[in-house]
Amino acid sequence: MTFAAPSPRLPVLVAALTVVAAAFANFSAAAQPAPATGERMVVEAKELVYDEKRNTVTARGDVQIYYKGRLLEADRVTYDRNTSRVIAEGHAKLTEKDGSIARAERFDLTDDLKNGFIESLQVDTVNNTHFTSPRAERAGETTTFEMGSYTACEACRDDPSKPRTWQIHAKRIIHDNVEKMVYYEDASFDLLGVPIAYVPFWSSPDPSVKRKSGYLSPVFMYRSQLGAGVGVPYFWAIAPDYDLTVTPIYFSRQGPFVSAEFRQRFDNGSYTIRGEGAHVGDTGAFAPAPLGAGNKQWRGAIQSTGDFWFNDRWHAGWDITALSDRYFFQDYKQYNNLLQNYFFREASSTIFLTGQGPRSFFDMRGYYFQVLSPNDVQAQQSVVHPVIDYNRVFDIDPAVTAGVGGQIEVDGNVTSTSADLANYESINPRRLDSIYGLYTVCSVYARNVDPKKYGQCLLRGVGGDYQHATLSGAWKRKFIDPIGGVWTPFAFSRFVGSYLDYDRQGLFPIYNQFGQPIPNGAQGLFFDGADNRFRGQALPGVGAEWRYPILARSFVGDIVFEPIAQVVARPNQTSIPSLANMDAQSLVFDDSTLFEWSKFSGYDRFETGTRLNYGGQATMSLSNGGFINTMIGQSRQIAGANSYAQADAANVGLDSGLNSRASDIVGRFAFAPASLLSFVAKGRFDKGSLRARRLDLFATVNLDPISLQLQYANYASQPAIGFDMRRQGLSASGQYNITKNYFLNGTVTFDMSRYLYNSFTNPTLAPFTTTITGINLTGSAPLFSVATLGAGIGYHDECATLSINYTQIYQPQSYTGLPARNQTVMVTLQLRTLGEAKFNYGVGSMLVNDGVRYNTMR
Repeated sequence: MTFAAPSPRLPVLVAALTVVAAAFANFSAAAQPAPATGERMVVEAKELVYDEKRNTVTARGDVQIYYKGRLLEADRVTYDRNTSRVIAEGHAKLTEKDGSIARAERFDLTDDLKNGFIESLQVDTVNNTHFTSPRAERAGETTTFEMGSYTACEACRDDPSKPRTWQIHAKRIIHDNVEKMVYYEDASFDLLGVPIAYVPFWSSPDPSVKRKSGYLSPVFMYRSQLGAGVGVPYFWAIAPDYDLTVTPIYFSRQGPFVSAEFRQRFDNGSYTIRGEGAHVGDTGAFAPAPLGAGNKQWRGAIQSTGDFWFNDRWHAGWDITALSDRYFFQDYKQYNNLLQNYFFREASSTIFLTGQGPRSFFDMRGYYFQVLSPNDVQAQQSVVHPVIDYNRVFDIDPAVTAGVGGQIEVDGNVTSTSADLANYESINPRRLDSIYGLYTVCSVYARNVDPKKYGQCLLRGVGGDYQHATLSGAWKRKFIDPIGGVWTPFAFSRFVGSYLDYDRQGLFPIYNQFGQPIPNGAQGLFFDGADNRFRGQALPGVGAEWRYPILARSFVGDIVFEPIAQVVARPNQTSIPSLANMDAQSLVFDDSTLFEWSKFSGYDRFETGTRLNYGGQATMSLSNGGFINTMIGQSRQIAGANSYAQADAANVGLDSGLNSRASDIVGRFAFAPASLLSFVAKGRFDKGSLRARRLDLFATVNLDPISLQLQYANYASQPAIGFDMRRQGLSASGQYNITKNYFLNGTVTFDMSRYLYNSFTNPTLAPFTTTITGINLTGSAPLFSVATLGAGIGYHDECATLSINYTQIYQPQSYTGLPARNQTVMVTLQLRTLGEAKFNYGVGSMLVNDGVRYNTMR
């Protein structure tokens, strides 16, 4: 039987049930503001009884009340007019507009709903959090759960009686809907049903709250150089759009350490500022300069990022890091992505302006680099102020260009750099400074020997000022001939201007092997004695590319064969118009660069003369979506001087595989028969012996529950550019999902070249390090020498993530500065709605010198 609210037979019941519906809204953890009054109520029940003697109105049997978007369900709802009590009994349930559900065996409330009692209450909020209590009391906007529990974990579907992953039990849980806080008294924390922690009093934000001021989960860490450390972060939600987190930490050995992070968000962007600082209590825990921070007592860092959009195409921002010293992150951080590579570690700061249209791109930015390795010299690092890149592509309508048509691309670059000291690098052999044995130096200057003549020194960076500008325009159009050949003629022009103002006065502060400082003035030897002046070059070029795809069908899939030939003709000019080479020192000749018009990586170098590139590729497309692809090719200088045989100040081009008239052979093989497996092999091979000079292998395997990633690299020695030994390495990473919730993961990187240096000795370094550590560094490295190692085990579900990870990183030891494998154990526990707890433990470090390990845990 259905009754509508306006019925004159039900005025009292309707009024009572209206109060009940409004009351139950208070049990939702994420209650919404009450809607406007005057909405129609609909009541459904099997039976309606008015007891005139007791003065009560009762609805019984599958009672359902729809009011203001809420649904109230119960076996029986009674309004006692004598006591003004509203009672809902038997499987009582209220479904809120947002989906939250409150269940109880019995609700007993006053008609004004400011006081009341609920038996066997269970509240399930929309964000999947759960409160339970055998008896709860409602007083205004506060609900008190006696002997209550709280969790964000779901019950096991197969066995609901199993304990939740985690749960908080408390003598009393107080949920304040005004403050949006939950308070726990005499609380215990259960993990998998086992109590593991007890607190007499604790509080946390309401599960519906995204940001609220208060203390966060404590952090714990230990390192021998710092001691045991504990800190309690405090989060201050200053306003809806900005906040501040302050984390004071006290280390038993080094004393106080403070970090603070300020964040602010706007309609068009956001920025953060993070500061960290410490007053060192025991400077003797760290290595003396230059291997460590030495006696520096005040240490810290400031980091800031920002990104603001002016419209849908233009945005500007910054990413800045400033350190008190290069060792701060290493000494005070258990993990930082700037420190993961032992050989190339630096903190880069940039300010940028970027714009991107449908077919155009503009980027202007400045850079400042702060070195983090003891082997680098800060004064040799270039400051970029700025670098500007512009690119735009236009389509040409053949109808208005006499049938020319095609596409025009305009590309521009302006770069301005400066550095205080020239960056020299010794080769054949590599020499280190005579004081610390840290810095590569060119000792030939003490003998007044031309380093280029004997090939013993490179100039990696200019000491002084260098400006360079490039503007290029290119046209190309694709044609298909009657027999299916694809022709792409092209033409381009390149205009270069540069100004080099290298310094002649500065001196490298470290002495070379013969006790002489290294002057900036020696840079002139690399520029053939040229004076500082402006230089320019105009370089036109034309060419064409031909491809002829051939399709063949087979029972396993379609096969496309495609021979490719390309010729590029330019005047026989110098390929080093600026003399200096600052941005084109990374030259890799492989399948990806074979058909580039210029294979140099930057703007300071460009191909000249006439070159022919040729090869072919074949692709088989399998019926299941997989594919097999192969490619092979070669490049040949057919007229003019070979650009790659012309050595610049950094010898770029030599030992590249392109420095002979006929280049090495490059190839690629890619195999992905299905989503479960993929394999890619890329190589460069000697044109005569076919011996591999460069080999890269990549493989991924996804066989649920196991996934693996493998990478192997083997590069032949390139003594002309400073790599006098073969470089070889292997890295592997993987994960094994033991069950739906438990997993294992690991990663390892092997330096397979270190054993080649077994015969290397450094007589300069040994006395200095022995003074610090008393250790004589000798030994030999194995073929598989571990560079980095990581292993972990973890558990994750909808409400918790627990991970235990071990890492071993190859980096300088904090208190000696010597190469070492620093070991750390990290434990992280994330509990949804409660927060995250971390514990980092520095196990210790093992000195590494040619394979001998010294356990130096202090």
